[in-house]
Amino acid sequence: MIAALTWLLLYQLTGEILAHVLALPVPGPVIGMALLFLTLVVRGQSERPIPKALEQTASTLLQHLSLLFVPAGTGVMLYLQLIVDEWLPISVALVVSTLGAMTVTALILRVMTHKKSGADHA
Repeated sequence: MIAALTWLLLYQLTGEILAHVLALPVPGPVIGMALLFLTLVVRGQSERPIPKALEQTASTLLQHLSLLFVPAGTGVMLYLQLIVDEWLPISVALVVSTLGAMTVTALILRVMTHKKSGADHA
């Protein structure tokens, strides 16, 4: 588990460094996650694309995911007045981003479904 956590943190660190050095507008952890995803895709050609230790560590982290919401909840309580003052832009951003995410997900699903059905007929 320690080795897998180390790898996860190294990918996050790499993402942070890339975001800082290249002045990217994307958070470092997101870049690190994309790098990890690309690594797993490249490894996907082998028999076991996801190492067992990484799979177990990820499962353990997901079981305790609710603990990661404690800092966010604390932040909401600390900045409640600011949220009350800025409720309209926050609400608009939430609605637009949710609709955008749903739209992009639907479009990707449509493309992937068509590719799969095309591959089945070939």
